[in-house]
Amino acid sequence: MTLWGGRFSTKLNEQAWDLNSSLPVDQRMAVQDVDGSIAWANALHKANILSDEEHVSISLGLATVKKEFASGQFSFAPADEDIHTAVERRLTEIIGPLAGKLHTGRSRNDQVATDFRLWMLQTIPQLDSAFKNLQSALVKQAELAGETLMPGYTHLQRAQPILLSHWWLSHYWPLQRDRERLTDLVARVSILPLGSGALAGTPVPVDRAALAESLGFAVASPNSLDSVSDRDFAAEFLFCATMTGIHLSKLSEQIVLYTSAEFSFFELSDAFSTGSSLMPQKKNPDVFELTRGKAGTLIGMLTGLLATLKGLPSTYDKDLQEDKAPVFQATDTLLAILPVIAGALRTITVKPQRMRNAIDSFMMATDLADYLVSKGIPFRETHAIAGKAVRVAGEKNVGLEELSLEAYQALCPAFEADVYQVFDPMKSVEKRNAIGGTSLQSVKMQIAKCKMQNSK
Repeated sequence: MTLWGGRFSTKLNEQAWDLNSSLPVDQRMAVQDVDGSIAWANALHKANILSDEEHVSISLGLATVKKEFASGQFSFAPADEDIHTAVERRLTEIIGPLAGKLHTGRSRNDQVATDFRLWMLQTIPQLDSAFKNLQSALVKQAELAGETLMPGYTHLQRAQPILLSHWWLSHYWPLQRDRERLTDLVARVSILPLGSGALAGTPVPVDRAALAESLGFAVASPNSLDSVSDRDFAAEFLFCATMTGIHLSKLSEQIVLYTSAEFSFFELSDAFSTGSSLMPQKKNPDVFELTRGKAGTLIGMLTGLLATLKGLPSTYDKDLQEDKAPVFQATDTLLAILPVIAGALRTITVKPQRMRNAIDSFMMATDLADYLVSKGIPFRETHAIAGKAVRVAGEKNVGLEELSLEAYQALCPAFEADVYQVFDPMKSVEKRNAIGGTSLQSVKMQIAKCKMQNSK
C-alpha cells in the first residue's frame, strides 16, 4: 500500500519506485518508528482523537509489530516504500482499517525526523562505550610503560626525550574531546519534531511537551518549518565521527611507523596482523592501515551530506532522504574500528631498549641551553651557544657528551664540569614537571585524571 496514492491516476513507474524507496536504509529505524507511533497513539488518545478501545487496539497491534521486529520475524512486502509504510501496512493487517487513524495529524516528514533523532540518542551511548574501551587500553599501556623512555619527534625528526607513557596518553585526550563532542551533541539531538506535521504543525491538540518527555526528548521543537528540515544534528554527528577518524588515523600512522623495521619500537600481536601472499616474512599492520584509510571515507560522508544540505529551498525536500545512509555507515565504521584498535593496543609488544637506543645527546641540546640559562644568560644567547656546540660535535663526528670541557668553555666560559649531567635523558624528562609535561609525576597525575574521567 502507498500512503499518498489518492491524487494519482496511474502507478509510479517501476524504476522511479526503486529510486524513491528508502526502505533498504530506513528499516534500520524500525523499532524507533514503532516507539514513535506508540507515543503518537497515546497523544491522540489524550487529545480525544482515539477512543479508549481504539487506543488499546492500536497500542496492542504496534506492540505485536515491535515484537516481530525484535524477533526477526517481520516480513517486508514489495509495496513497502519506507519503514513508515511497512509499519502501518502490518498494523492494518493485524487490526484492520482502524490502523488508518494512527496517522491523524502527523506526516512522514515529522515522523522520519523523530525516528532519526531517536535512533541517534540511543546510538551515542554505544559509541561512548566503545570510546571508553579504547581509552582504557591507552591508559593501561601508559601504566605499564613506567619509566620507559622514547624519542619525541617534531617534523618526524628526533626532538626531545619523553616518557612512553606520555606518548600513549597523547592519544587519550583527542578521544576524550571526541567523546565530549558527542555528549554535547545530545542536547541538540534531543529536540522532538513529532507534532510538526508536514511543515505547518499539527491541527490535533496534542501536548507536545508531554509527547517529548514520553519519548525521552528534552523539549519539543519550537518551529515546525525548521523542525522537519533540520539535519544539523546529522551533519554534526558526521563531523564528530570524522574528527574521531582523523584522530584514529593519526594514531594508526604512528603505529605503522613504529612497527616498521626502521623504528621497531613496537611489534603487533599475530592476532592483529596479516601476512603477504608472496613474501613469507611479512607482518603487516593492516588493521591500522584500514583505520587510516577509513578516515578518508568518513571525510567524504561529511562533505557529501553538507553538499546535500547546501541551498535546499524549503522545509522538507526529498534530498533529505540521503541523510541517514552516511550516518549509519559512519556509525558502523567506528563501531568496527574502535574495538579492534583497542584489542591491538592491549596486545602490542613494546621494545624499550630499541626506544632508548634511539635517544642521543643531541636531543638534550635544549637542556644544554637551559643549563646556561641557570647561569643567568638570556635564552636567546644560550640557544645560539648550544647550536654552535651541536655544530662542533657534528664536525668532530662525536656526541655532545663527548665534547671536552675545554671545547665547551671555548664556546662560553660559564660551562662547568657539571654540564655533562645535562645529557641524562631521564633527568631531562624529570625537569619537565609542569602540568601536562612528560615527567613521571606529571604523567602520574595525567593517568589519575584519565582514570577518573573513564570511570564516568
